[in-house]
Amino acid sequence: MDRNRVPMLDVFRYPRGASPIEVEVDGYPNYHHITAAPGRDLPRLMLERGINPAAMVQAPDERRRPVITIRSSPWKAGHATNPWHDEFDLDHGHVRYYGDHKPDTIGLPGATAGNRALLEAWRHHAGTSAYERSLAPPLLLFRSATVLRGGRRVVKGHVEFCGVAVVERLEHIVQRDPGGGRSFPNLVLDLAVLDLAPAGDTLDLRWIDDRRDASLTTEQTHRFAPASWLRWVDQGRAAIPRVRRRVVSSRVRTADEQLPANPDDMRVLRRLYHFFDGRKHAFELLAARVAAQLLAGSGAMYRDGWLTRAGGDGGMDFVGRLDVGAPGSSTPLVVLGQAKCVAPSSSISPDQVARVVARLRRGWIGVFVTTGTFSRRAQIEVIDDQYPLVLVGGRTLVEQVLRMAAADYDGDLDALLRSVDTGYEAAVAHRRPEEILFG
Repeated sequence: MDRNRVPMLDVFRYPRGASPIEVEVDGYPNYHHITAAPGRDLPRLMLERGINPAAMVQAPDERRRPVITIRSSPWKAGHATNPWHDEFDLDHGHVRYYGDHKPDTIGLPGATAGNRALLEAWRHHAGTSAYERSLAPPLLLFRSATVLRGGRRVVKGHVEFCGVAVVERLEHIVQRDPGGGRSFPNLVLDLAVLDLAPAGDTLDLRWIDDRRDASLTTEQTHRFAPASWLRWVDQGRAAIPRVRRRVVSSRVRTADEQLPANPDDMRVLRRLYHFFDGRKHAFELLAARVAAQLLAGSGAMYRDGWLTRAGGDGGMDFVGRLDVGAPGSSTPLVVLGQAKCVAPSSSISPDQVARVVARLRRGWIGVFVTTGTFSRRAQIEVIDDQYPLVLVGGRTLVEQVLRMAAADYDGDLDALLRSVDTGYEAAVAHRRPEEILFG
C-alpha cells in the first residue's frame, strides 16, 4: 500500500510488538509499517489506548504537538473499562467521542493523560487566529474492526481508519457507570471529520511525518496537508460546514449533467443567456413561469403570484402558491423563487443558495432557476440539510422553455421571449410573500 495515499475505511492489522518493516501481517496491511516515517528517526504512532498523544516537538518557530491518534472500541462499550458509547457518523463527517475518565479515576476530567491532551488541544482547535489553529494537533481516528480469519470472527488486533478530524465542540459532562451505577465526570467532544475527496478520500501520511519533524516550522509542515485542513486553519469555525466530510447519493450532478446534452439545446441555453444578459430582471418572469410549469407538473395546483421589485429581493425574485392535496382537502404552500441569469459555464455557490434558504419559513418551499449550474457543494448542502428547495439548472430550464414554446407559442421561441420581456413590468408587485395565501 502507498502510505502517501491511505484510504478512508481501510482495515489495518495492529499487532503488538510487530516490526514496522513487515508490510503485511495476517493478510492485512501492517499499521506499524504504514505509520512509520521512512528515512526519519521518529517514535512510533501508537494505538495502545483510546487517546494517544504524540510527544511534543520543539520546532524552530514554536513548540507543538504533532498529532493525537484516537482509537474507539465499540465492542468494549458498556464494559467497566469503557462504559460509554462513541458515535461515528462518517457519511456526515461527525464523531461524538467520550474522554478516558473512568468511574474509578480520582480527580477532574483532566486527571488522565488522554483527557489532559484533549484539553490542551482544544485551546488551539478553538483558536481565534490562523496561527493558533495551525498549532492544533490533528486527530487521526481509528476504530476497532471485526474481521473473519479462518472462518472465525476476530474482534481484537484490527483497526479501521476513519479519517482526520478537528474538535468542533468540547463539553464537561457527568456520566453514569452502567455496571456499578456510580456517576463520574468526563469530557465529550464533537469532532468534524474533514473532507478528503480532493485527494481521492485518502490521507497523505507525509503530512503527519512533517508535523513530527522538529527541524520543520509549522508553515513548512503544510506541504502535504489536506486542502480541507488548510482551509480550516485559515478560516476557523466558519469553514467547518464547507470542509466537513459528506458522502452523498447520486442526486449530486456534475456540471455536464446539468447542462443540455445535445448541441441544439445548448444553443438554446446560450440564446436565453444572451437575450436576458442585458435584462436580467426580465429573466425572473421566465423563471417564475418555468417554476409554475414544473411544480404544476407534479400534480399539485400552482397559482401564479408576482415578481419582487428589482434590487430589493434579498434572496427572493418571485412568489407563487402551491396547493397540495385534493380539491376541498388541500394545504397551500408559499413558493419563493430566485432567478440567476449567468453564463452557462458559471456555477451557483452555496452562499447564493443559502440566501434563498434563509428566507424560507415553515410550510414554504423554494425554487432556484439559473442558466448555469449548481456547484457540488451547493447541491450537497441542499441534500444533506434536507432543504425544501428545487434546483433548476440549465438543462431543465431549456427543456421547460421548449415545452412552453411548443404549447403556447406554436414552437416560436422568439415569441415566448418577447412575451416575457413585455410582461415583466406588469408582473412586479410590492407585497409580502404570505399574502399569496389569502388570494
